[in-house]
Amino acid sequence: MIMAKRIIIPVRLASTRLPNKPMLDIAGKSMIQWVYERAMACKLDSVLIATDDVGIKEAAENFGADVCMTASDHTSGTDRIAEAAMIANYADDDLIVNLQGDEPLIPVENVLQVASNLAAHPDAAMSTLCERIHDKAEIFNENCVKVVLDKNDYALYFSRASIPWGRGHFPSEVPETIRCYRHIGMYAYRGKFLRQYAQLAPSPLEQWEALEQLRVLWHGEKIHVGIAKSITPAGVDTLEDLERVRRFYIANR
Repeated sequence: MIMAKRIIIPVRLASTRLPNKPMLDIAGKSMIQWVYERAMACKLDSVLIATDDVGIKEAAENFGADVCMTASDHTSGTDRIAEAAMIANYADDDLIVNLQGDEPLIPVENVLQVASNLAAHPDAAMSTLCERIHDKAEIFNENCVKVVLDKNDYALYFSRASIPWGRGHFPSEVPETIRCYRHIGMYAYRGKFLRQYAQLAPSPLEQWEALEQLRVLWHGEKIHVGIAKSITPAGVDTLEDLERVRRFYIANR
């Protein structure tokens, strides 16, 4: 049986920093429509929007998307995707990419990469991407999630803190042998693992750091982390981010 490669876009309306975020206008289209069009450009087997909001459902269906209504009490995008995958009855071997609904500039090449990386690492429960941090200010930015890798490119830990920390060295210098990586919040999973994830209890570390991927490490599973092939612009969390994306699409009409 040939495994299918699918994309699910989890979308919720609530946002403390940028209200009504998925529906905000960017050069004549809503942000969620731009994300959906990026997903469709990947030419995988299916694209599904998972949401608990009727307004998002109606808007998405108006631009031609398939939509799955999910529960409103999910604490993470992965929890929402796990429910949507079960409702859609995806197969155990299906590779499912979690494409965040606030990533309208995500490179198509990176979406394909995260799916291919999971297929190439059968011992991993999940795959994700990262890129090297060159701006020292980003190392100390709690909104920039950092990841530390082992020698085989599996995640040791994710944190909003500045990791790895060099005793007696930070913040003045970082040797070339020690690289700091920004985590790119996109994941791929197999259908079977998503069903397992839905049954895993949230971990104290996940709740403390507000990072859903820590649940996976807490329960002893492996996450493969690839170095992204293309530079990935940060997602939209603030009004400043939104204006940056608006300028991009206006300039590239």
